[in-house]
This record gives sequence, C-alpha cells and structure tokens, in this order.
Amino acid sequence: PLPAQEDVAELRDRLQRMKVLGQVPSVPSGTGSDLRSRLERVRQLERRVRQRRAGSGAPAGAGPAGDTEAAAPAGEAGEKPPAYQRFHTLAQDLPPGLTLPYKFRVLAEMFRSVDTIAGMLFNRAETVTFAKVKQGVQDMMRRQFEERHLGQIKAVYPGSYRLRQEKNVPTFGSGGKKSDYQLTLEPVLGEEEKVDGRPHLSASRLLERRREFHRSLVNIVREHHRAFLAALSPPMVVPEEKLTRWHPRFNVDEVPDISPAELPRAPQEDRLSTAQEVLSTARGMLSPKMEKALANMALRTAGAGAGEPALSKAPAPASTSSALRGVSQGLLERIRAKEARRLQALLTRDARQEERAALLARLPAMARVLRSVFVAEKKPALSMELLCARLADSCPELVAPGEMEKHVRLFAELLPDWVGVHALRTDTYVKLDKEKDLSLVTERLNKAAKEAGAL
Repeated sequence: PLPAQEDVAELRDRLQRMKVLGQVPSVPSGTGSDLRSRLERVRQLERRVRQRRAGSGAPAGAGPAGDTEAAAPAGEAGEKPPAYQRFHTLAQDLPPGLTLPYKFRVLAEMFRSVDTIAGMLFNRAETVTFAKVKQGVQDMMRRQFEERHLGQIKAVYPGSYRLRQEKNVPTFGSGGKKSDYQLTLEPVLGEEEKVDGRPHLSASRLLERRREFHRSLVNIVREHHRAFLAALSPPMVVPEEKLTRWHPRFNVDEVPDISPAELPRAPQEDRLSTAQEVLSTARGMLSPKMEKALANMALRTAGAGAGEPALSKAPAPASTSSALRGVSQGLLERIRAKEARRLQALLTRDARQEERAALLARLPAMARVLRSVFVAEKKPALSMELLCARLADSCPELVAPGEMEKHVRLFAELLPDWVGVHALRTDTYVKLDKEKDLSLVTERLNKAAKEAGAL
C-alpha cells in the first residue's frame, strides 16, 4: 500500500540525515600526540600549584633543603661567587616578592640551626658554648660555621643572644682546659617565658625568633633597595608599606654581605715575664738576698736591651760575596742603582708599555723564522696577509694568529734597513733584505728588548 511505502521512505530519509549529522570530522595524525602533551603539561602545572599551596604555611625565612648543601659563598674569601649564587633569586620557582639573596638565606638557615641547638642545650640547663653550637651547626648544615657567622647573626638580630666570655665551664673531654675562657651564648627571653620557675625556649618562641630574623634580613635589603631607587634617573620613592617586590633592575644577589658585630674577647691576664716585673710585684715578700739577685738580673736585662737598638741602628756594611772581591765598590754601586731604576720602571709600566715589551721579547726568536719564510717563497716581497699566515703556521706557540701583523710592523719600525712595509693600492706588501747578516739583526733586536726591560 502507498501509505506504508511513504512511511518507509520517510524513515530512510530521517536515518540518512541522522548519519550525516553524527558524522565526526577526520582528525589530523599529529593532533593526538599534541593533545596528550598539552594534557600532561596541565597536569604538571596542577601538581605544582598543589605543592605550592601545601608549602605556603612554611616559615618565610627557611630556605630550601638544597641551599643548605651548597658550597660556602666565595665572596667570604674575597673571590667572585659562582653563578648559582649570583643568580640564585632568578632560579627560584617562587612568585615575585621580597626575596632574599643567597647568602642571606644561608645565614637564616644558620640562625635556625643555632637556635635549635642552643634551645635544646638551654632547656637542659647546660651551658651553651660556641664550641658545642659550632659542631652541631656543621653537622646539620654540612658547611663551616665560624665566629664571623655568629657576629653576623648578632648584627642582624642584636636581641637574640647574650654573649659572654666565661671560665671554669665543664668541657667533658672536648680538648680544652676548664680554666680557659670560652664564648657562651644565652637566649634572651622574657619574664613570662618560664617553665617551673626557669626560662624555657619553646617551639612557638623559636618560630617567632626565626620570623623576626627574616624580617630583619628583609629590612636590610630594603635599605639597599631604597638607595638603588634614589640613584635612578629620575629618582623613585615607593612607600615601604606598599612595596611588594623589588625593582626589575635591582640585582638582589649583589647586595653586600653583612658586617659582623664585635664579639666579646677573653680578657688578657697579666703574666710576669721579666725580673723587674717579678721584683715590683713581690717587693717585701721575698728575702733580702732574693731581692738583690732579682735587682741584679733586672739591671743586666735593661743593659742588654739598651744596647740592642744601638746595634740595630748602625748601618750594616754592604755584603760582598767572595766572587765580587776586587771589584770596584763604585762599579757595584752603579750596577745596583741601574737595577733599582729598572725595577722602578717595571713597577710603573703602563699597559701599552707592557704590550710593547712583550712584542719586543718575541722578535729575536721570530727574526730567523721571518727570513726563512722569504727564502722558502723565493720572492723579494710578500703580501702582509700571506706573510702573517706563513708566520702563524711556523711559530704558533709564540704568537696568536691575529697578532702577527703587529710584530711585522715592529720589525719595520726597529730595522727599517732590513724590513720594509709598503702600501700599494688596496694591498700591503712586506719586503725583506735577505743578504743582511742575521746575527747582527738578532743582536740589535736583543739590545732593543733589553732597553725596554723585556729581557
């Protein structure tokens, strides 16, 4: 029947339209790997964000673990620090902010270690000596810890410790004598920080001290940053409470190191070293015979001491070795004066004179090579470029290839009758007299080098 056929045809048309609409366009071959790489990148970013959020509660002054195992800054020894210290801030995966230089982060880590060890010893009612703290800090940080670092900590945070020099501190086999003075540390705490009637350094107080130390370090960098802004053209003035990051051109890692504060020194005990001091100290306590013996000893010592300066002030005779016996003293004096003038000229020689002396010192050895090049080429004149190339191949250990032309022109300046430099149109040619005696040439070159102080 006709209605049934129409229904079937209509259904077929609808099905065909559905297939066309549901058809998925073809995907290029490289798109799948690109999508996977983008997805992996997004996952990595998500993991980093989670790690950053998880670590946001850590103290601001504590540096990463990798910093504590790095080598000590070379600036401490007067040398240029390595690149990983000079560009430490740029390499940190941190949001822009008031970051600290590498050496300040290391100092903050040292303060944290000192506070941990000193707090442990202090809470056990032990005397906190620098020797104990030094050993503990070096074990924790795997780097040297000296009194200079303690002085820097004292300069940054003056109210952190009370430092004293004390005697009769038990050493417990540490190698020192009990009667020697030792530098001791005592944490400065308030009256309210007591447990069972005695001061106690709690964990919360340790965190507060660490944050205070970090704020002090940031304030030091702020001072240098303020001076940097004032030196700009035009100068910039930024309120401190609104400052959230350093100027882009402000190199944080080039901030000068902190000058250590003065530490207490052990008092100098009076020691009796001469008979006069013993006599003046023990007068009236000794027998008359002993006092007379000490007085005689003091007089002999004073007489010997008075005679020594007279001997030292007398001009020492000029030492003349056996090889110079019979040589005129005036000749020796002239030779010594000439040597003194040569040394004075050497010490006051500028960079251009130094370069010329170095060139002159090489000429005697190069003269034979220069003549050999002309003999081998069998030509009376050679272009400057070709001659320099041949000389560089013949004596590479003497001169760098780019310096050959300077030596050739110096030959022409000192020996114009042997070497001539001629500019023809666009090229420069060098002419050499092969008939001239080479020994005479070498002698003249050696004389010029000696006059210039090169030999």
